[in-house]
Amino acid sequence: MQGGSTGIGYGLKYQARCIADVKADTDHTSFIAGTLSLKEENEVHLIRLSSGGTELVCEGLFSHPNEIWDLSSCPFDQRIFSTVFSSGESYGAAIWQIPELYGQLNSPQLERIGSLDAHKSKIKCTLWWPSGRHDKLISIDEQSLYLWSLDSSKKTAQVQSQESAGLLHYLSGGAWDPHDVNSVASTCDSLVQFWDLRTMKKTNSIEQAHIRNVDYDTKRKYILVTAEDESGIHIWDLRMLKFPILELPGHSHWTWAVRCNPEYDGIILSAGTDSAVNLWLASLPTSDDFSSESLVESPTRRIDPLLNSFNDYEDSVYGDCGNLHSTPSSLNTYISM
Repeated sequence: MQGGSTGIGYGLKYQARCIADVKADTDHTSFIAGTLSLKEENEVHLIRLSSGGTELVCEGLFSHPNEIWDLSSCPFDQRIFSTVFSSGESYGAAIWQIPELYGQLNSPQLERIGSLDAHKSKIKCTLWWPSGRHDKLISIDEQSLYLWSLDSSKKTAQVQSQESAGLLHYLSGGAWDPHDVNSVASTCDSLVQFWDLRTMKKTNSIEQAHIRNVDYDTKRKYILVTAEDESGIHIWDLRMLKFPILELPGHSHWTWAVRCNPEYDGIILSAGTDSAVNLWLASLPTSDDFSSESLVESPTRRIDPLLNSFNDYEDSVYGDCGNLHSTPSSLNTYISM
């Protein structure tokens, strides 16, 4: 894991492909990362940017029993996070609580406070609602979307509702709308499906080339960003889904992950299998700048607002994230792996 050519580095003992910012830690710039070792016991690292902004410091190192394929931090409790993991051919998901650290580097064992064990196919990811305290959690496997009710005090997680994506579709991931607690987007083969959690029914879709990843703009309502294999990065207005409102070049190979900065408007971080991480400034049009008629005439506005590119990685980059405290000028607070 690195901060790029102008950033700072942090070494992991094993390979890793997932990292998340700790949104609930409002006093520090913090991240958690999970490793992906087939032969060894895996680890979860709690990482914090030093007060001087010059180094990434390990605040906690915890054993995790299986390979970690997805990791997500609880937005209202900095000690809680969820993982998707595998053991051989089987996949599982669980919710964990970090013990009190007391300044110890080799910290006590993680506490499992919930198991998401209702899945019948390969689990892809878990989602927390990013905008505040909410006792619900979403998990997505290849065939279905599950809504869970979480009670951390009783250490239980119960399925509240579940719906299948359909026989012809395989779900691969998703994002929870920060502006609407009842709306979720899921990636599925060559399209994005939108769900209403109150009815667990699909409400709309984007039919596009293979979409690897999606993220909602936390600053602007109705804006969704997609990372796509061949066409780079598309930005959509959810009220007009026929064409994207903006297109970024993306990467020279597959664009694997995309994240919107949670605090600064228009800042987008992307990672790809070309071993690069790109930082973009996307100047989105206002509602007065376009209409459905104008988008028919000019479907996308092609621009190249690349702020920086970090390409000193030796392998494909599969995960990235930005912290609430990240600024466009403080590039070392963006983390990728």
